[in-house]
Amino acid sequence: MNRVFAAVLLLLAAPAFGQSGNNLEIIHHPNYDKSVFMPFSPAIKIKSGKILWLAGGTALPVYHDHPHKREQILQYLTNDLEAQTRRTMDGIMQTLKAANASPKDVVHVFIFRTRPRMGDIGRSSAIVNSYFAPFNHKPTTTNMAVLELGEPEQLIEIQVVAVVDD
Repeated sequence: MNRVFAAVLLLLAAPAFGQSGNNLEIIHHPNYDKSVFMPFSPAIKIKSGKILWLAGGTALPVYHDHPHKREQILQYLTNDLEAQTRRTMDGIMQTLKAANASPKDVVHVFIFRTRPRMGDIGRSSAIVNSYFAPFNHKPTTTNMAVLELGEPEQLIEIQVVAVVDD
């Protein structure tokens, strides 16, 4: 009896991310070499579901003042690409959860970086990928350097597209 009760508690305590990802199919090329590490999938076919577009996320809290207040910018937009990437991805995960979606539902990640330096693409991609790794999921990605974003202190903005169950 105690094991049954414990199992029920574990199910109830599970994260709000529901069963997901079943409406997507990863597409690989005929010459796919599983021994080569790729941080993204070449293509994902949507078999069913509805498209969920997330607004571009930044290291600022999801809900913050507009126009931006200088103290918010200095607090959240530090000159640290890795820290900004983590805060941005944390906000994206909160938004996915609010939509009853999972990182496994993400079809595409758009990553926009400013002031690129050698190695930035690898550092930011490693952090972004770490949010999908527990789900054994690699969404398609676009990773680019841009001249500027919304604020001079902003180093990264990430936008996500997901497919959720009906």
